Amino acid sequence: MGVLSILLFCAYTYGLGTLCTLFWKEEGYEKHLMRVGVGLGAWVVLLVLLDFFGLPVDWRIVLAVSLLGCALAAYRARASLSFKLRAPSVFAAVVLVLFGLTLFMYAEGAFAYPYFEDDDPWGHATGIKYISVEKNFNDPHKQFGYIDPYPPGYDGVFAILHQTSPELMWTMKFFNALICALGVVFFAFFAKRFFKDTSKALAATAIFAVIPSYLSHFIWAHSLAITLFLVALYCLVRISEDKRWIAPTAFAIGGICLTQPSKPLKYAVMLFIFLAAYSWSRKKLRWEEAGAVFGGYALSLLWWGTRVMSMLAGLKTPADKVLVSASQTGLWAWLQRVFPPGTGTGTRAYTVSDFFVAKGQNMINNPVGWGIGISLLLAVGILVFIHKIRKSPREEHALPLTLLLWFVFAFIGVNALTFSLPVGFHAFRFWMTLAIPVSLIAAEGFVFVARFLSRLKIPMAVSISLLVVLLFFTSGLQKYQVNTAAWGPGASWTSGEELQGYLSLLSLPPNTPVFTYGDSEPVIGLNAYDCMWCDEVFEFKKQALLVNATALQPWLKEQGYQYLVVSGRTIMELAPTYGNRTSVLVNTRLQDLSNSGLFELAYQNNALVLFKLA
Repeated sequence: MGVLSILLFCAYTYGLGTLCTLFWKEEGYEKHLMRVGVGLGAWVVLLVLLDFFGLPVDWRIVLAVSLLGCALAAYRARASLSFKLRAPSVFAAVVLVLFGLTLFMYAEGAFAYPYFEDDDPWGHATGIKYISVEKNFNDPHKQFGYIDPYPPGYDGVFAILHQTSPELMWTMKFFNALICALGVVFFAFFAKRFFKDTSKALAATAIFAVIPSYLSHFIWAHSLAITLFLVALYCLVRISEDKRWIAPTAFAIGGICLTQPSKPLKYAVMLFIFLAAYSWSRKKLRWEEAGAVFGGYALSLLWWGTRVMSMLAGLKTPADKVLVSASQTGLWAWLQRVFPPGTGTGTRAYTVSDFFVAKGQNMINNPVGWGIGISLLLAVGILVFIHKIRKSPREEHALPLTLLLWFVFAFIGVNALTFSLPVGFHAFRFWMTLAIPVSLIAAEGFVFVARFLSRLKIPMAVSISLLVVLLFFTSGLQKYQVNTAAWGPGASWTSGEELQGYLSLLSLPPNTPVFTYGDSEPVIGLNAYDCMWCDEVFEFKKQALLVNATALQPWLKEQGYQYLVVSGRTIMELAPTYGNRTSVLVNTRLQDLSNSGLFELAYQNNALVLFKLA
C-alpha cells in the first residue's frame, strides 16, 4: 500500500535536495540523507511558487523538477544516476537504527486505531483533499482551516502524495510518521557539524530520540515545521565552510514560514541568538548566515506578501483582521490581548515533576517532560558549559553560549503561565523546541559522566551502556507507551456509536462520493469524497435539509454522489442554522428518505444512517 508514493517521496525530496546542493562534493550517507531534508524544504517553496505563478500544484511537475536535479548532478559528475554506498560508519549506522525504531514507534501508534486522533488531522484532511483535486491553494469559500491565510505547505506536501496514494488516511498517517522520524536523522547530522565531535553528536541523537517532549505522531503542520528547522540549522552551521550553503538554508527557512504561522517567530529568536553568539565570540558579524536567514524569511513573501496586499486593497480576509487590529491598538497591546500567558489548548502551569518525571500518559499533540536521566545529564551539561565559558577564551564561547541562551528562551516560553508572563505564545508548543537545546546540553553531560566513570576504572562501554539503560527506562519507555497508545478521535463526535458508523465508510472504495448535510471532515478523512468546495454543492447545502427526497435524489446523482450519511453530528452542526427545530427536521428528512424508495439503507445504528442512492 502506498509503495509508489513512498518511492515518489524519496524522488521528490532527494531530487530537489540535489538540485539545491549541486556543489556538494563529499560522498557518504550524510550527503544523501541531508539532501532529503534540503529537498523537503525546497518542495514546500516549489509548491507555493507553482501556485503563485498560476501553475497546477501537480505531482508530475514536482517529479519533473526533482528528476531535473538528479539529471544535472549526473551530468556534472559525468556519471550515471546510480550510486554505490559503502558500509555505513558507526555514526551513520546508529542514526539509521534510531530512525528505524522511531519510525516504527510512530507508525505503530498512528495505525493503532482506524481513525484520526483529536481534531487537527480531520481539518488537514479536507485541505489536502481540496489541493489534491483542484491543484491550487485558492480556498474559494474560506472553508479550510489550514489554507489561506494559514500557510499551505503542510497540506500541499500531503496533497501531492495523495495524488498518487488514493487512501487519504493511510497517506496522512504514514508520511506524517515518516517526517517526524526523519527529524532524528536531520538532528543527528546537525549535532555532528555543530559539536564537531562524533561522540557528543551520538549522545545528543540518542537523547533526542527518547526525550518525551519532542514530537508525537500527532498529525499537524508543526511536525513538518520543526523538522525543517533542524534542516535549517544543519545548513546554517555549514555556511562557514562554504558560502554556497546560503541557498539551501534559505529554502529550509522559507519552507518553515510557508508551513506554519507561529513557529517562524520562535525560530527567528533562536536564529538571532545563534547569529549574535557567534558574531560576539568571533568579534565579527556573520553576514553570510544573516543573509541566509533573511533570504529564507523573504521567500515567505511569496505567500504572506499577497495577504498584506489584499489588506491594502481593501479585501476582507481573516489575515486582514489580524493586521488591522495590530495597527490600530499597537503591537505590544495586541500581543497581550491575542497571546495571554495561557494561550494554547494544552498550556498550563507546569511543576517540577512535569519536567523531571516522564509518564506513560501524556499530551498527544505535544507531550511534556524529559525524564530523570535526561534531567540529571542536563544539569551536568549546564554546569560544564558554564565552566567552559568562564575558563575558555572568548573565541570558544559561541557553542555553549548559543545552547544556554536557546535553553533559557525556550524554557521561559514553556513556562509563560507558570511565571505569569505578560504574554504567552502557545506555551505548550514550546516543549518540542525546548527538546533541541535540552538534548544537546544533556549530551555534553552524557560525555562528561561517561568519561568521569572511565576515570574510576569503569570501562567506557559499561559506562555508556548504563547511561543508555537509564535514558531508556526513565524516558524512552514512557515515550513509546504514549506514542503507541490508543488516542481519542476528537471532541466533535456525539458518541462512540456514531464514530463506528462513520468507520463503515472505510469499507467503500477510496474516494467514493458521499453527501453529508453538515461538516465533510469525517467523510473526507475516512477516505470518501464530498466536493464541499464546489459552488453548486456549497450553495445547495445551505438549504439541503429542506429538500425532499424526490428532489434530492436526482440532484445528488447529477453531482455524482453515490451515498448520503446522516448522524448525530448533522443535528449538532445544523443547530445554528435551524435552531430548536433541527432535530425535528432531521428526523422528518430521515423518514422521508427511508420511505421514498429512492434511497437504500446501506448501514444503520442508533447514531448514524448511511443511504445508498437507488
